[in-house]
Formats: sequence, C-alpha cells, structure tokens
Amino acid sequence: MPLKLRLQRHGKKGKPFYWLVAADSRAKRDGRYLEKIGTYNPNTNPATVIIDIDRAVEWLGKGAQPTDTARTLLSYKGAMLKHHLNGGVRKGAITQEIADKKLADWLKEKEAKIQAKKDNLLKANEEDKIKRLAAEKQASEKRLEDAAAKEAAATQDVSSTDEAPAADEVPATDEAPAADEVPATDEAPATDEASAAEETPTTDEAPAAEDASDKDDETAKGENNSKNTD
Repeated sequence: MPLKLRLQRHGKKGKPFYWLVAADSRAKRDGRYLEKIGTYNPNTNPATVIIDIDRAVEWLGKGAQPTDTARTLLSYKGAMLKHHLNGGVRKGAITQEIADKKLADWLKEKEAKIQAKKDNLLKANEEDKIKRLAAEKQASEKRLEDAAAKEAAATQDVSSTDEAPAADEVPATDEAPAADEVPATDEAPATDEASAAEETPTTDEAPAAEDASDKDDETAKGENNSKNTD
C-alpha cells in the first residue's frame, strides 16, 4: 500500500489549521488517515509546528513519501535529518552516538535561530507599540490644545458681545432728560415776571411822554398867540 505523509486541513474559513498525518495515498485529502503525527498552525508568527519526530522517522523508514509541504515541515523540525543519519548508521558510515550528537547540535542551533527570530519580532512589536503610544499622545495633546484655543476664542467672543452694550448703557439715555429737568421748566415764570416787571415801567412812562408833548403843544400855541397879538 503506497503511503503518504501529508497535511489534512482543519480550522475555519480564513484561519486554517493543519494536521500532519500518515495516510493511504488513494484516500481523500481530508478523509481517513492511518496516524496523526503532528500539527501545523500558520496563523502565528513564527508558525507553530509540532511533530513527533520518532514516529515521522518510523513512517519514513517504512517508505512513506512526504508531500512538498510535509517535507518542508519535517526538515524544519529535524525529522528528515534524523532519517538521513539513521541511514548512515544502518550502512555503518557513522555510529549511533555520532548521529545523535549531530542531531542534538543541529536542533540546538535551530532552536537558537527560532528564539532569535521570536526576540526580534517581540522587539519590533515593542518598538511599534512605543511609536503608536507616542503618536496617540501627540494627537491627544493636539486635540487638547485645539479645544483650549476654541474655548479661549469663544470666551473672547462672549466678552466682546457683553462689552458692546456697555457703551450705550441705559443711564446714558436717561441723562438726556436731565438737561431739561422740571426745575428748568419751572424757571419759565421767572422770565414772565421779568417781562411783567419791564412792561410796568413802560406803561407808566407812556403818560410822561404824552405830558411832555402836551407841554410843547401848549408852548407852541402860546408863542403863536403872542405873535398873533403883536
């Protein structure tokens, strides 16, 4: 029976999650399988790969052929390297101790690379977070400054509006009648009294003027009579 090591899709739309399984090559991709030997989650950064290396190597030893993606995952976790070293041990090219040491050194180096990548991603995320916080703080301060400027402008407008009627206050309008107060109106009889006082001597002086005229007439008549007598 031809065997395959391949991925079986699970998860939901937009967020796939895969199982690494050993299955009959004639079975459907998501159909029946012989054994589940690992998982692959591409939704994380870096991707999460969990594989039972010993079981994968055993299936590889039985002739199971991995698909391209499955081979990449097996190489990523060191299963393909272990399978290759086991072949060298079987042939007598190397001892089992040397093979185990090579595998351990490779896994240690691989783990260091993975950890370095995680640290770089974490550092990048922290720097990005600091930048976003600084940008948000700057935007918040700008909003506060704009709000304070608007409030100051509104207060200034209200003050200007309140000062405008102050120039034309009601007392200024009430001062106009003060110039023509009632006492000023009551002084009119004083003017009439003055006129009356002036009119009285005028009336008395009129006969005096007439008496003078009569005397002159009489004098003129006497002179005429004297002349006539002469």
